Amino acid sequence: MSSAAESAIHAAVLRVRNASPFFASLLLFARIEPRAGIATAATDGDAIYYNPDFLSGLARGEVEGVLVHEVLHCALLHVSRRGPRDPTRWNVAADIVVNGMLKAHGAFRLPEGAVFDQALEHLPVEEVYELLPAERELPPEQRDLLAESVMWAEGPDQLSARDRLRTRWQAAIDQAGIIAAGAGRGTMPAGFHREFGELSPSRVDWRTRLWQFVVQTPSDFAGFDRRFIGQGLYLDAVAGEKLTVEVAIDSSGSIRGELLSLFVSELRGILGAYPHITCRLYYADSALHGPWTVRQFGAVPAPVGGGGTSFVPFCEALDRQTRGRSGVAIYLTDGFGSFPKQPPRWPMLWLVPPGGADDAAFPFGSTVRLRL
Repeated sequence: MSSAAESAIHAAVLRVRNASPFFASLLLFARIEPRAGIATAATDGDAIYYNPDFLSGLARGEVEGVLVHEVLHCALLHVSRRGPRDPTRWNVAADIVVNGMLKAHGAFRLPEGAVFDQALEHLPVEEVYELLPAERELPPEQRDLLAESVMWAEGPDQLSARDRLRTRWQAAIDQAGIIAAGAGRGTMPAGFHREFGELSPSRVDWRTRLWQFVVQTPSDFAGFDRRFIGQGLYLDAVAGEKLTVEVAIDSSGSIRGELLSLFVSELRGILGAYPHITCRLYYADSALHGPWTVRQFGAVPAPVGGGGTSFVPFCEALDRQTRGRSGVAIYLTDGFGSFPKQPPRWPMLWLVPPGGADDAAFPFGSTVRLRL
């Protein structure tokens, strides 16, 4: 690191410390190094790299903005979370999330051309990725800034590298929270807690959660279902009384057709594996249409609806069901609608597609975010 670049980095870190002890503590866990061939700045999830010429051309306040931007990519594991997704599209999604956090914080500047999207920045990066077009046209200055924003070296040791990064940045976040709280400056900045929640090991794929939800009955469990052990799936085998599943699909027009097909396909898989389940399907907008009995190989009725969205009719229908029946309710919706004042007696699982309402918008039941 040149003396000029080193001085600029040290001064920027001190300014970050004054503005946010939380972000400054995170920066202590990252190596910050110059690297030839990088147009702007980048990270591999471990270190932060920068082009000295780019750094020297930044206005006062932008250096710390760039450093915090990159360390957020590190701490939120955006590099290793990408998986097989398209790198450029993922980089855009990750930048939208990180830049939204910095904008909400208000103490940091980003260079001209930094990508923002107010409609998407409050969502987890996986959801932003799903909602972005496959090829998003960007002005040249934005493409330059995004081109090196996230790097990841593929290799046979990738899994252990992910584990090391997760452990390292979890420790960094824990320490940063303690330091920020001790300084009387709060803990995680706005938006960070939501995005960090996506990293929880307990967070499961929505299909797995759906299976777990459906097999939760008052019946006695009779060990594992032997049909799935060969696939490495240890699913509870359920014995005893029948289980009724009441399913509502939002048909108000805000749910895309492919989501309806995907949901019905997953539901058919459950019905085929667990013959004790009886499923009744409704379509719902501002009114309730149905029910239709859904069978494994039977035809599924075409969607009915197209009006506004109200969750009240389906919940009222659940409460009209015979008391004492064992059942669960599943609702596929974007979550933008009217909820009843009181929850239904049946347990409810909300399946919410990318771009749907935040979890906090659902006043009762369990919420699972769809990953397409």
